[in-house]
Amino acid sequence: MPPNDVTSLLHLNTGETNDADVIAIGLQEVNSKINKRLKDALFTDQWSELFMDVLSPFHFVLVSTVRMQGVILLVFAKYYHLPFLQDVQTDCTRTGLGGYWGNKGGVSIRLSIFGHMVCFLNCHLPAHLEKAEQRKEDFATILHMQQFEGRAASGILDHDLVFWFGDLNFRIESLDIRFVKYAIDSNILSQLWEKDQLNIAKSTWPVLSGFQEGPLNFPPTFKFDVGTNKYDSSAKKRKPAWTDRILWKIKSPSVGLGAGGRRPSRGILSVSQLCYCSHMEYTVSDHKPVAAIFAVQFASKADKPPVEIYVADEWSRPEQAVVRYKMAAGFHRSSWDWIGLYRVGFRHPKDYVSYVWARSDDGERCLEKQLCAQVMFSEETLPKGKGEYILGYYSNTSSSIAGVTEPFQPPVRISQQH
Repeated sequence: MPPNDVTSLLHLNTGETNDADVIAIGLQEVNSKINKRLKDALFTDQWSELFMDVLSPFHFVLVSTVRMQGVILLVFAKYYHLPFLQDVQTDCTRTGLGGYWGNKGGVSIRLSIFGHMVCFLNCHLPAHLEKAEQRKEDFATILHMQQFEGRAASGILDHDLVFWFGDLNFRIESLDIRFVKYAIDSNILSQLWEKDQLNIAKSTWPVLSGFQEGPLNFPPTFKFDVGTNKYDSSAKKRKPAWTDRILWKIKSPSVGLGAGGRRPSRGILSVSQLCYCSHMEYTVSDHKPVAAIFAVQFASKADKPPVEIYVADEWSRPEQAVVRYKMAAGFHRSSWDWIGLYRVGFRHPKDYVSYVWARSDDGERCLEKQLCAQVMFSEETLPKGKGEYILGYYSNTSSSIAGVTEPFQPPVRISQQH
């Protein structure tokens, strides 16, 4: 179950997250009893609700989420980036009980970020020291099974950038528990790194080729007595291990030559890890949560949204709240697209105050000439209270917001007294 406060976990009290553009959160072993799942299907789960509540005041909006029993992945972004996050797709692969049970496996969210294909993969792999080979096989299965629509990146490793994280369950080989605890107490963690199964696997398993990870400068995150910072004191006395990890992989740049035999003059995608740490203050689990902050330098940046929205001057009069919008060439419009009016601080794309269908009589001509189509909000759909709002164009085809306005103050609807 979630703790009351996740402020430090999200680095909201440090200023670092205020500069962040995207936040991806992977959870494992969320309460997944059947009666709880039925409730969650209606009201979403408590973890997702908590993260939306905490992040929305910082202008983060839930872009997408995927759940497989107790494994959940959420991706948030600042609202003004939403038009540049397109082609959002999710997938999940069960590997528990030979592929029939979703207590183990992987869930993913892939999307195009400013024109670059990025995939977030949250895994929960098999437990126990002797299951290293099974972990490798399950990871290979997840990579093989997960396929996305479209030519840009059909498989996970086809993406320009992959973030792979979760309870990967790798353990520390050979060393006995006394030495492991001595190394932790003496802060000589480097003596444990070379016996870490994942570090060993990165240099011996082809499936892990190219995956990178920052140094493990924090104590092993498993296994603790729940409610404490004390390693397992039960009869089993599990050996501490870095089970909870965050890795990344940049797709190898194409070595093909461009026109005229010259190499393309695109820049290079680069990733810098600014922080990699655990959070000892959280005691709700027998694991300690792990967080990482990355700076990603894209090779180029798509800076024109698929849909541009304009708040017409008529918004100053409640009886004529007109919205004009223009679609980029090649934008796939659907008759189910709509424009939502959102209060600044909204939590997810369906968290609107009101909406109108993005249909208009002159829509086809607008598409041909790339002129503005327009729709109108009726006076009844305007907000009752003052405040800052934005308009967002929701694309049914891409399941994402394809255009937003700057914050503005719409006219306030005044209720008639009888």
